[in-house]
Amino acid sequence: MSAPARTSWLLLVTLFLAPLLCAGCTASRRAAVPPDLVDRAEVPGFSSKIRYFPRDADDVDAFKQDFLQAAGQEMAYLRTQGRDGALPPAAFLAISGGGDDGAFGAGFLNGWSKAGTRPQFKLVTGISTGALIAPFAFLGPDYDDRLKQFYTTISMEDVAVERSMLSVLFDDAMADNAPLRDLVKKHITRDLVDAIAAEHAKGRILLVGTTNLDARRPVLWNLTKIAASRHPGALKLFHEVLIASAAIPGTFPPVMIDVEVDHKPFQEMHVDGGTVAQVFIYPAAIRITEFAREHGLERERKLYIIRNARLDPQWAQVDRRVLPIAFRAVSTLIQYQGIGDLYRIYSVTRRDDVDFNLAFIPATFNTPHTADFDTTYMGKLFQLGYDLALAGYSWHKEPPAIWSQETPSPEPVR
Repeated sequence: MSAPARTSWLLLVTLFLAPLLCAGCTASRRAAVPPDLVDRAEVPGFSSKIRYFPRDADDVDAFKQDFLQAAGQEMAYLRTQGRDGALPPAAFLAISGGGDDGAFGAGFLNGWSKAGTRPQFKLVTGISTGALIAPFAFLGPDYDDRLKQFYTTISMEDVAVERSMLSVLFDDAMADNAPLRDLVKKHITRDLVDAIAAEHAKGRILLVGTTNLDARRPVLWNLTKIAASRHPGALKLFHEVLIASAAIPGTFPPVMIDVEVDHKPFQEMHVDGGTVAQVFIYPAAIRITEFAREHGLERERKLYIIRNARLDPQWAQVDRRVLPIAFRAVSTLIQYQGIGDLYRIYSVTRRDDVDFNLAFIPATFNTPHTADFDTTYMGKLFQLGYDLALAGYSWHKEPPAIWSQETPSPEPVR
């Protein structure tokens, strides 16, 4: 079942089985953070701000302070390399969700490295499958082989194990993602997190998005600060955030994150960041160029977005039955949410004078997607992304909602 279909299934369960779900047994949890305390909840043991609500004024201010700190760290590092004067151009990378279509982004990054034109990114963001790609993308070409292995050798059994249909009534998900947890622990090691901490000292930032389902709010986790904290629980929290960002509601179990307010324990339920956005950059409330100019941090900025999805409307005859109609409607909603995210980001980059660049799966890719995490499908999609980047990708400078009819989709050059 595809990611959109799984989301559709969740919607149907909510519509038709809600009374049963309310009456049946449910998985236990600690009390959620009360609404008036949500903004004050913190992960125990971490002394500095490691996450942000991007629509909260105080958290936006916290992100601004972290932005300034990162700039100071970057300038100090550049001086150790004998580089004084104006700041060099900054490249941002945003990696979208897309399930096993993340093979496209993994291949694209590998091909970009091989082409020799891939920049080192000042800021990397990831959500859902993009969150799993983001740490490797952040650390650069030396980690391309791990990224390739992650997206070309795994199958569904490496990701999840289906539960009984009764789980719809009595459990928190239709599948157990313990295999994915094991996979994340295998690849996201202490050495990798230490390497990310070293990049934090150079003023670079890695953000991953989840959704706080209790509060219905997006959360941006600063993984570079978590890594640099050297907290004994940093590696575990790192794993939890990545798993949460890819935890499709209803399909995979939510991740319960322990927090506290005034030393009183609570628990937050976190699920797939794609529930609120398919891709993101910095909080839109920050006019980043204007803010940077106020602090003498003028520089050229470029944003690269890798959208792990097609953006063309794929035609299919829909059976006149409840399930096919609902599946198709919800998958359409998700697709256009993703396009809306691109348009929102484009508006922010226009406002902030950030150069906009978009890559995505072209309409010409026609390998059948018959099952989730099919290695044949993922291998061909990886190769497509690789070929496109290696050939010198023609980045789209606008989101699809304002393309002309004549705008061609870039093709791989073989």
